[in-house]
Amino acid sequence: MLRTRTLGAATMVALLLSTTAVLANDIVIAGGRVIDPETGLDAIRNVAIEGDRIVAISEFPLAGDVVIDATGHVVSPGFIDLHSHGQNIGDYRMQVIEGVTTALELESGIVPVSDWYEDQATKKLPMNYGASAGWTHSRIATFSDTDPLATAAFFTDAQGRTDWKQDIASPEQSVRIMSLLEQGLKDGALGIGVNAGYAPGFGHKEYYALAELAKKYNVPTYTHVRYASNTEPQSSFEAIQELISLAAITGAHMHLCHINSTSLSDIKATMALVEKAQAQGINVTTEAYPYGAASTVVGAAMFSGPDWRDRMDSTANNFQLGADRMTEDELADYKANKPGTFIVWHFLDEEDPAALSLLDVSVTNPATAIASDSVLWSYFDENGNILLYEGDEWPLPDNVFSHPRSTGTYTKILRSYVRERGVLSLSEAIRKMSLLPAQTLEDSVPQMRTKGRLQVGMDADIVVFDPATVSDLATFENANRPTVGVQTVIVNGGFSVRDGELVLDAPNGRAIRNTVVN
Repeated sequence: MLRTRTLGAATMVALLLSTTAVLANDIVIAGGRVIDPETGLDAIRNVAIEGDRIVAISEFPLAGDVVIDATGHVVSPGFIDLHSHGQNIGDYRMQVIEGVTTALELESGIVPVSDWYEDQATKKLPMNYGASAGWTHSRIATFSDTDPLATAAFFTDAQGRTDWKQDIASPEQSVRIMSLLEQGLKDGALGIGVNAGYAPGFGHKEYYALAELAKKYNVPTYTHVRYASNTEPQSSFEAIQELISLAAITGAHMHLCHINSTSLSDIKATMALVEKAQAQGINVTTEAYPYGAASTVVGAAMFSGPDWRDRMDSTANNFQLGADRMTEDELADYKANKPGTFIVWHFLDEEDPAALSLLDVSVTNPATAIASDSVLWSYFDENGNILLYEGDEWPLPDNVFSHPRSTGTYTKILRSYVRERGVLSLSEAIRKMSLLPAQTLEDSVPQMRTKGRLQVGMDADIVVFDPATVSDLATFENANRPTVGVQTVIVNGGFSVRDGELVLDAPNGRAIRNTVVN
């Protein structure tokens, strides 16, 4: 068991300057290429950890109770995922083995927030966790006149209803929606998740009220914008323009989720819109994942109306269920009878250089954080029904499936964008996967000010990987293939991955919450 000791300033200086360490630290990572995206450090160094903090970074040898040989490896801050729907133990395990040390459910969020945090705290989780207050959950509960449940099933089971998706809330309904969200913020939610793509019929006044509430509590909104369309009216451009206007008017921090998938092939125009807003000091941030396919429920509101195929340049063949593409008959059947079923939607063909270049516009932009939008693992039961996998088997059962981004987002960046294509430098990729996400949250969440950095005094959330071999193996046909090339993952000073193997039941994860908790 790791020991916790406190080092004084004089001891730290001695460790940094002496050629031989006098004291033994809990863990030393020796001889790796240490990259800190905030200070610009990129050099061979030794890193010492005591308790849950980094206590020394030295070019001289350091002694430790446990010494990790990182020769030929990169030592980086742990990756921070702002957009992770998979919040079960299997989901966490699949992400921690690719270097994710903090996974947050911000786009959809949940309510009741207190119930969710209390439940997560009872589990042995290998990484840090947190969530926003879920606007869609609040809308579903309000329109169905029920109490919300802090589960994914509460959202998927409501996909057969259209009222919460398309109807304007009455004054009484608006009061309840906002009350549920405000209580969530008081319970520690990291902001307001506005999954507007699933409920595009809500009113402009309601969205304004959400921004005002976020500003009141000094937390962001995290929006999946209400439209995904290449053509006007009701285009992606229009929806992003709406988000920016609210940030400008209210002063709220408005975070735009997965600008790649919501912009489709109009990404150059929408990315330019965000850049112009940021240049004018409007508090808008964004994220993207490195895939030309999204994951969503088949009954999502965006796939309705007589012209959705033209607006989204898609047919049933763009939808994948398990390993197979769907037919029009299958699509109609699932939309009518199983609308909460998760499918993969191919909106860009990465094999087409022109389409890949559009994806790169979002992924490589310096202002864009990398976020996975990981989705829960599913399986077919004996009757052909699709169920969410919530078990704790490891490796995951052979029959479960998901989107490859649920286990390959960060290692795909390191493999494709850095090593193979060279469109991102290694230090820039690490910045977009660690420091930039931390900075997105740190104004409202002080815990994030000590994450995403590899410096003395920062949290010991660290990943060690081999830059020559780190790779995503997951495919659309078989996403259940864990990443390779990650040697070590340390979360709050404890091993979650050691010698390339998952540490089962590592209890290292901690709750990430805002500062208005009662």
